[in-house]
Amino acid sequence: MSDTEMEDKSRGKDLEKEGADGLLPQTPNIVTKDHVAPDPFARAKMLMWMGINTLATVFIVFCNKAIFSDPSFGQCQAAFACFHFFITAGTLYALSRPNFAMFTPKWVPVANMMPLAISMAMNIVGMNLSLQISSITFYQITRVLLTPTVAVINFFFYKKTIPRLAAYSLIPMCLGVVLISYYDVKPPPPPGAPIKETGALGVIVAFGSVFVSGVYTVWVGTYQRKYEVNGFQLLYNQAPIGAVVLLYVVPWTDKFPALDKAPINVWWMILFSGVLASLINVSQFFIIGGAGAVESTIVGHVKTCLIVVIGAFTGGRVITDKVALGIMLALLSIFA
Repeated sequence: MSDTEMEDKSRGKDLEKEGADGLLPQTPNIVTKDHVAPDPFARAKMLMWMGINTLATVFIVFCNKAIFSDPSFGQCQAAFACFHFFITAGTLYALSRPNFAMFTPKWVPVANMMPLAISMAMNIVGMNLSLQISSITFYQITRVLLTPTVAVINFFFYKKTIPRLAAYSLIPMCLGVVLISYYDVKPPPPPGAPIKETGALGVIVAFGSVFVSGVYTVWVGTYQRKYEVNGFQLLYNQAPIGAVVLLYVVPWTDKFPALDKAPINVWWMILFSGVLASLINVSQFFIIGGAGAVESTIVGHVKTCLIVVIGAFTGGRVITDKVALGIMLALLSIFA
């Protein structure tokens, strides 16, 4: 065999080892599910995060209610929302760092984010005020009106419709809230007394809060499509802006307690509320990323039912048959 033939044979073997582009075979740059070993504990981890999210959401409602029921912090709704916004911004910043890399930040101009940040601030402050002056059961039940509110806003401003059966399911929901609004309304309690029933002002604030939440919810979807960001990238932009905006509002709306007179247990509850807010944000990452739409919806329904039921039995008052009927109609309709 000549030297030329030996060189050609050797070159042929090398080409067999190389790819068509002349490069040695390498691991694919794009890693798909076929290249990643399935996590045998994925289901257990998802259930764990769902449980954490559910418990943190339930606890934060009752924790915040206890904080606002204290006379020292009865007029600190904006400051409390500002505190939560800073907690949220810090949590999202940490989760976006390379050590965690749970999402990639995407910057949106501050001027463009300002309307959404202001609506978010109004949404949270309104929810805090509603929680303060209403019973927990009424506060949570009125939150289910967010679904029909969003549907109405989308219909009138964006010409979007929902299926007819879905629209029919909203009727008992609204009827249930009307029953609770009418039969749960009582005269306001004496100053400083715990709120066990909902007054007329509580009804007005609750419905106003739901309307603001509906506008905010619609805008979130609009901003996501316009700037091509996911929910956490959007929240990463708006949380610090909302916190700074509220810093300018707090001196005009809030009345701070004397630091030496505020009960120490309330300060611990405020810290605990911040921890719960962080847990809700972190767990939401895993639920949205790993759970389907059905599972996410079920988690939301479970949280609503738990808050309503626990609030009804711990509110310190007897639930009348008409209020109970309203609760049942509202809760059953969310599963329809």
